[in-house]
Amino acid sequence: MPERVDRNSASLNGKSTTGTQTRVRDTSPTSGMCPICIRDCPFLCEISLSAFRGREALYPDPRQFGYSTAGALKDFGLDWSHFNIQASLFKTEGIEEDSDLALFHNASTKTEVAGIPLKVPILTGAFGSTEVARLNWDGLAIGSALSGAVVTIGENVCGMDRDSVITGGKIVESKELKRRVEAFRKFWDGKYGEVVVQTNVEDQRLGVDVYALSKLEVNVIERKWGQGAKAIGGEVRIRNIDKAVMLKKRGYIVIPDPEDPTVQQAFKDGVFKSFERHSRVGFPKQRGFVEDIDWLRQQGAKHVILKTGAYRPSAVAFTMKLASEAKIEAVTFDGAGGGTGMSPVPMMDEMSIPTIYLESMVLKCAQILEKKGKHVPDIIMAGGFICETQILKSIAMSNFGNGPHVKAVLMGRSPLTAVMKANYFKQLSEEGKLPRAFAGKYGDTPDKFYITAPKLKETHGERFKEIPWEAVALHTYLSDRVGVGLQQLLAGARRWKLHLISRNDLMALTERASKVTGIPLPEDVERDAFERILE
Repeated sequence: MPERVDRNSASLNGKSTTGTQTRVRDTSPTSGMCPICIRDCPFLCEISLSAFRGREALYPDPRQFGYSTAGALKDFGLDWSHFNIQASLFKTEGIEEDSDLALFHNASTKTEVAGIPLKVPILTGAFGSTEVARLNWDGLAIGSALSGAVVTIGENVCGMDRDSVITGGKIVESKELKRRVEAFRKFWDGKYGEVVVQTNVEDQRLGVDVYALSKLEVNVIERKWGQGAKAIGGEVRIRNIDKAVMLKKRGYIVIPDPEDPTVQQAFKDGVFKSFERHSRVGFPKQRGFVEDIDWLRQQGAKHVILKTGAYRPSAVAFTMKLASEAKIEAVTFDGAGGGTGMSPVPMMDEMSIPTIYLESMVLKCAQILEKKGKHVPDIIMAGGFICETQILKSIAMSNFGNGPHVKAVLMGRSPLTAVMKANYFKQLSEEGKLPRAFAGKYGDTPDKFYITAPKLKETHGERFKEIPWEAVALHTYLSDRVGVGLQQLLAGARRWKLHLISRNDLMALTERASKVTGIPLPEDVERDAFERILE
């Protein structure tokens, strides 16, 4: 498969995530370097960018921080396209065998995860202290509420909030966290979806969980293990030196030291334009974790979720063991590949377990726990999900006959894309600069080019004016595209309720896909059907 090799080797030394490229396309398969590297080359490859900017070359283009998300370039050898969904004809489940009733729009995409009802099997987030989350929050939160999905407020929001009031090392007030919670609740129907507050090591030290539960009356807390900028703790860029000093004084790790006179002068001279703020990683222990979850419930948490990354198999097993013992309601496992903030590019490409491999490991753990009669938490999978086919396959793969273990997926980058694009096109519309082809097809104002706008106007009446177009965009994406797409796939499989889709409805298209997941190849599916039916 030379095409795959070429793509991976070329990305070693030229990556769009860092804005680098090689002079020629036929690079060395081993190093990614041009076969002939010349002195008067005008291009910046990874090596030359690193020679000028050092550690900055580890990250997605720093100039785009706050206005972008980033993902891996690497082909992991196994993705959701390596499976197909089985269409059915004769057997129908979840609805009467009546042609007037068995219409695709009667299929239900509703589910429940961690005791929270959802209209679509989607959580959005976690959107924490990164600038891109702050700038786009109303679209993310209100759009999730309108869609009956969960929105997760990510780590470090209170610690990064300039206006936070901290007394005795504990958070007393955070306008930013309050704003985020209230934005979701503004259009929440009180039943479907929820707002979740995520807490990492820094947040726990600040007492963010207690503040969220007691002062903001948040119902769901998500503990976060280790993950954030992949496996090294959350990272963001700070373009203001005063804020960098403030964060250092609050206990964050800030690189370079904003209080160093040499660093201050270099920043003033424009040698570098942003500081790095890093979070610490935790080291969970069995007894302490179980006690912590009990304590959270005593503080008033109605639902508790655990979020972790794509760590090695032994860590996956240990996570599931502790989640079972603590009777956590759900665990989110985030597969390798993406990020909403400042994940190092080499780590996105080269570290951790990709999503499908990870889900297979998690399901093995779930089966063992189930066999032993132990508590099995709901599973939420994350890692590159953007559409209904991927979501359905992930849920189906987890159903061994007693209902799916994967109750929903977490989407991070794609909701941000929806709201960022909406914001930009709203600006273009206001300036009369929409692409001519777009305006010709869909109209030149948001009330025309958002297909769900008329229905939302009918549903919300005068309050529709309070819904930002960015939220309309996310709702359109989650409900009218992904939601309807799921209904169509469910109907095609003749499963009119989401929890009925199972492994029997999948087939693997490659030997690796079959080996990793146990899903049979097309030639092995129902092998006895011909003789059994025809003879």
